[in-house]
Amino acid sequence: MIETSSTPPSSISRPKFMRKGELTRAAILDVALELASRDGLEGLTIGLLAEKMKMSKSGVFAHFGSREDLQIEVVRLYHYRFEQEVFYPSIKEARGLQRLQGMFGRWVKLVSVEIALGCIYISGAVEYDDRPGAIRDHLVAMVQAWRDALHRCINQAMEMGHVRNDVNVEQMVYEMYGLILALHHDARFLKIPGSVERAQAGFNRLIDSYRNPHSPQLNQAGAAAPKTASAKSAKSPAKKPPEHS
Repeated sequence: MIETSSTPPSSISRPKFMRKGELTRAAILDVALELASRDGLEGLTIGLLAEKMKMSKSGVFAHFGSREDLQIEVVRLYHYRFEQEVFYPSIKEARGLQRLQGMFGRWVKLVSVEIALGCIYISGAVEYDDRPGAIRDHLVAMVQAWRDALHRCINQAMEMGHVRNDVNVEQMVYEMYGLILALHHDARFLKIPGSVERAQAGFNRLIDSYRNPHSPQLNQAGAAAPKTASAKSAKSPAKKPPEHS
C-alpha cells in the first residue's frame, strides 16, 4: 500500500455484503467523486449531490458530518482507486526499471482516461495550493505518498544496476511529474492530439538519459530486449573448421 497518514474508510473497501446504509453511502461517494473530478472539490455541494442522488439534503448529510468531511472522503476514494489502478499492479512487476516503467505507463493510462473529466490531484493542487486546512493536508499526504513510492522504485533501480548510481532521485521524480502535468495540460486544456504518445516518448528519453550503460536493455514493456543476431555472433566463439583426416 502507498502509505499515508490515514487509512481508507470501510465504505471504500466494499465488502461483499453491505447494509443498505453502507450501500447508499458508497453510492453517494461514487457520484461525489464524479462531480468533484468535473467541477473540482470546491464545486462539490450537498445540494448538487442531493439532486443527482434524488435525495434530500438532510439525507445526504446523514452519511457525512459536514461538507468538508464529504470532500475528504472523496479525496480518499480517489487515492484508493489510484492505488488499485496504478500502484498495486505495478508492484507485481520485477523490481527496478521494469517496475518504474509499469508505474509510469499505468499513470499515463489513468491520466488519458481522466482527460474527459479531470484529476483530483492536479485540480486539488490548484484549488488548495494556498489554502491551509484538512483537505489540503489530505491531498498533500496522498500526493507525497505516491512520490515516495516513485522514490523507492528509482532507488531499487539503482540497487539493481538498471540506472546509474549517481542519479539525482528527486530530479528524476520531478521530471516524471513534469511529463504528467504537460500531458494533462496539452490533452485536457489545449486538446492537442498525440499528447499521450509524446508523454511516453519523453519518459523513454528520460530513462535513456539515466540508464546504466552496462545494464541489459529493456523494451517499453520492461522485458529484456532480445539480442540481435550480430550481438549473438559477437559473443559466441567462432566455429572451428572441420578436421580432415
